[in-house]
Amino acid sequence: MNKEQRWFVIVNPTAGVNRAGKRWPKISEMLTQAGLEHDHGFTQRRGHGAVMARNAIREGYRKIITIGGDGTNNEVMNGVLKQKVVPSNEITYSIIPVGTGNDWIKTHKIPKNTKKVIALIKAGKTSYQDIGLVTYDEEGTEKKRYFMNVAGMSYDAFVAKVSHERRNFVTNQLFYFYLIFSCLWKFVPRKARIIYDGKVVEDEFYTINIGICRYSGGGMQFVPHAVPDDGLFALTMAQNMPKWRVITATPRFYTGNIESHPKVSVAQVKSIKVEDMGGKPTLVEVDGEFLGGTPVEFSILEKALKIIVP
Repeated sequence: MNKEQRWFVIVNPTAGVNRAGKRWPKISEMLTQAGLEHDHGFTQRRGHGAVMARNAIREGYRKIITIGGDGTNNEVMNGVLKQKVVPSNEITYSIIPVGTGNDWIKTHKIPKNTKKVIALIKAGKTSYQDIGLVTYDEEGTEKKRYFMNVAGMSYDAFVAKVSHERRNFVTNQLFYFYLIFSCLWKFVPRKARIIYDGKVVEDEFYTINIGICRYSGGGMQFVPHAVPDDGLFALTMAQNMPKWRVITATPRFYTGNIESHPKVSVAQVKSIKVEDMGGKPTLVEVDGEFLGGTPVEFSILEKALKIIVP
């Protein structure tokens, strides 16, 4: 069987508190039993998943499976998008989720159960979803990153930054949930200018979310109006508010009715720019990965990724 017909599996052995590495022999056996011929490699450092994806495509593979969580998912997808060998939507992509949050799969209703997701991969039904491209500042250098789920600015990015700094301690969803609330008392909102589709909004923002898919932060719905293949970003802007109001609004983050809050406004837009107004940057993260800060610009690539779906 040539490489175009074989799957290349990228395994993050540390995902899910080292569960992925421990489970790989059994997962490999299940893939073989399902008739899914495959080769594999293990990520060794942060960012390695992108390198492995680019190399696999260069070597002739056209089918890629990620074993890990949302962070590994983002890395591998960036490798698929950044390679120049074939158009990104000619690569068939899937994930066997073994992470902590597993937020991206929720929009597409991809099961967490390994046996069920392998059955989906074997069935081979595919769809296409949009991909976001963010241009941002990192210590004075302009950089770019693709994302496939949700980007967060202001408070969301502040939490992601703290989470990154405590990467060895954030080992489960319960601790991350604790982190979300403990950071609230340290967070200082920044005034920002948001420019989208000819409109300009200037304010102090508690959070700004830009979504392709609906779920982030372990099941929260800051962008419940997101549609993954409509060519638009779902934009949610929450003005600064007292901390007690943030806490009382928390149930709305999970129920999908955040837009009914008086301090929240939503839109569906083609492109977004965010600029700082007070000399201090507004931070940005994508798919849970902290990046940097303003100036930030978002653009969308329509149907740029072909994915396995139920």
